[in-house]
Order: sequence, then structure tokens, then C-alpha cells
Amino acid sequence: MNDVSKPAAADRLNRPDLDAFWMPFTANRQFKAEPRLLVGAKGLYYRTEDGREIIDGASGLWCVNAGHGRPEIAEAVGRQLVEMDYAPSFNMGHRLAFDFASELAKLAPEGLDRIFFTNSGSESVDTALKIALAYHRARGEGQRTRLVGREKGYHGVGFGGISVGGLVNNRRMFLTLHGAEHLVHTHDLAKNAFSKGLPSHGAEKADDLERLVALHGAETIAAVIVEPVAGSAGVLPPPVGYLQRLREICTKYGILLIFDEVITGFGRLGAPFASQVFGVTPDIMTTAKGVTNGAFPMGAVFAGRHVHDAIVQGPAGAIELFHGYTYSGHPAACAAGLATLGIYAREGLLTRAADLAPGFEAAVHALKGRRHVIDVRNIGLMAGIDLAPRDGAPGARGFEAHLKAFKAGALIRYTGDTIALSPPLIATPQELERLVGIVGEVVETID
Repeated sequence: MNDVSKPAAADRLNRPDLDAFWMPFTANRQFKAEPRLLVGAKGLYYRTEDGREIIDGASGLWCVNAGHGRPEIAEAVGRQLVEMDYAPSFNMGHRLAFDFASELAKLAPEGLDRIFFTNSGSESVDTALKIALAYHRARGEGQRTRLVGREKGYHGVGFGGISVGGLVNNRRMFLTLHGAEHLVHTHDLAKNAFSKGLPSHGAEKADDLERLVALHGAETIAAVIVEPVAGSAGVLPPPVGYLQRLREICTKYGILLIFDEVITGFGRLGAPFASQVFGVTPDIMTTAKGVTNGAFPMGAVFAGRHVHDAIVQGPAGAIELFHGYTYSGHPAACAAGLATLGIYAREGLLTRAADLAPGFEAAVHALKGRRHVIDVRNIGLMAGIDLAPRDGAPGARGFEAHLKAFKAGALIRYTGDTIALSPPLIATPQELERLVGIVGEVVETID
């Protein structure tokens, strides 16, 4: 009997059934015809079923900032699951949630020290939007219901996030919130191609908010949400002065400014948060991904004390905000987060991108002149490389680059015809050179 079962088990291991799992944001039919399966990860590298080493050029999915296979995180989660696997956060609590929130508040821009836990970036965004609406209602301005995003923005996949998001494929099949508006995007290839760091042109695009104020009235607008650096659209750094101007206009009209730092948070630009790099403090900030190094699902919304205090008032026994999640502040997630912050602190990872950025910038901009490359953008440890679209097949070259890079030994992100790089913060200069070198070789082979 054992002799019969062993081959069957081995056969199942070697040829997994791929039908049941409906994969997210994936060309399912293509993948299942030619699967790319990962079986292990350590440091900067994944391992495939056939034993190949794949350099992680995307930090998993913009989230594994401290590299893979961190025993400190695994041990902290394991201990917590044995000690107390779950505790509700509705009218109950556990110490780790409060400890973790306090540690996060220490890293935050001044005043953003009230933390609401979620389970993902999408949940963080929808939470932030709801907090913004609740803030205005608590202050007697319940007519402020309009939410403003930006073209090319990505804010997750909740109904709030896709409503303020500006990536059309994420919106066109679904209902969106009434009254959501969008600022014009800042990407200007004609004026800012091959920018190093912040592009010079485009700060005036923030004035598009004045258009929406004139059209709808400031008294109807609750919040503006933007990514400090648009990530999923292909790494679009803000023009010099753009975020400062946006902050000024929001302050002028009493509009809350929300920064979506799900990607830029936790060291991606060389500081804990992008807002600190740019010297612009929002009223609310969304995070996830790097908060636990991708090891456990979690997100955190940082609210300004003025926002929190306007809502958290009234009778002592009354619930102030009717919002939350079963797993808000999950004990194991908090344990993972505290362990992650410890790694960031001990290894100086929250500022390491500032040291790596000059060499990374030189490497990615050396791709200028390579086949099909029409633009390169970079900031911190993020880079976007635009490929000229193939006639009649937009996005085909980006997808081909993704597939060929994997075969060549690198995991990269692609958005349309844009290659996005965001390697873990533990990368050495030599590993960054190797990653970009693979990209350079790959683009030369694309038709």
C-alpha cells in the first residue's frame, strides 16, 4: 500500500492542480499553461521548483523590505500563536496592539500618532476615506462628502479605493462611489523624460484642485488622496514643489490631505515615510506591506491627532467610529510588526535607501539608449523603465519583459509597458547592478 501511495503523492507534488485557485491580477490562462512557481525564499532571492535562484527585484509585491526568511519574525509569530492566537479588538484589547501602535507613532511624522489597524492596503485606504468623512460630520460639515483622487493613482481594490483610484482597468467593470473626482496626473514624458529624482516640471498641476473647488465648492470636498510617489502606475515621482502646493491648497480650503504610503512607507525612499522625505505632512496616512515585511497581512492608518480628537468625543460609553475589522490588531500580526520594526532599527534599513540611491540611479539610467527604452525614472530604491509600446499591442512588451526576466533569473514588476523595480532594502550595490543588468539584457531581446 505504501509503495502505491508514494508515487501518487510524488505525482501530486510535481504536478499540482492549478484549476481551483483563481489568481488575482494575473493572466490566469497564460500562467496555468506555463506556471512560474516559487518554493522558497531567503534574503534577496527566491527559489524555483527546479532549483533556480531568482533575484527579487520587486520586494515580493513592494512589501518585503527587509528581505526574505527573517527568523526573528517567524519566531515572534510562532510564540504569539501559541500564547494567544486571537483576541478581539471590539471593546476588548491585548497589549501587543497598543505596544505596536506606540512604536509606529514614534516613527511617524509629527502629529500623525493615532493608529487604526487594518489587514491590507486596500482596507487602509477605505478606512482613511471613512475617517475623513466621519471627521467632517463630527465637526458639523457633513455636506463634505466628495472624495478626490488622481489620474493614474492606485489605492487598492475596495470600492472606495477604486473610486478615487485612476487606473482605468481597475474601475471599468465595477460600480464606483458617487461624487469621486480626479486631479490630472503629473506624468509628462515630453518635459521630464529620464528625470533623476524629482522631475522639474509639473508643480502647477496641483492647481487642478482649484478647478474642482471652483466647480463643486470647497464645502463639498472631504479629502484628497494621492500617492507621494505613484507606484503601481509605474513609479512616478512628484514634480518639485507639487506636494507642497497640494498641501497649501488643502489647508486653504479645509480639505483633508491623505497620503497613500502603502508602497513608499517603511524606508523605500530613505526615510521611514515619504512625507518626511518631502517635508509635507498629510492629515491621514495609509500604510501596509512593509509594516510586517510582508510576513503577515496587516495595514495601519496614521491619523492626525486633530482628526482623531474631532471624532473620539461624546458620551464615554458610546462607540465613536462604527468601523473596524475582525482582525484589526491581530496578535500575531502585531508580533510580526514589532519584530519587523526591530530589524529595521538594528540594521538601519529605514534610511539605507538614501545611501543606495545614487548607485541605483546610475545603474538604471545607464539603460538609456537600450532597445525600446523611452524613459527611466527613479527615486530612493524605486525605478520605472518605460518601453515603447508595440504597434497594436500596448502592454505586450512589458509582459514579455516580465516573463523573460524570470527566465533570466529576476522577478520584476510590470505595469503596461513599464518595468518597475523596488528591490529589498538589504540589497548590496553589486546585487542592484546585477538586477539592472538582467533587465538591460532582457530588453535587448524583446521584439
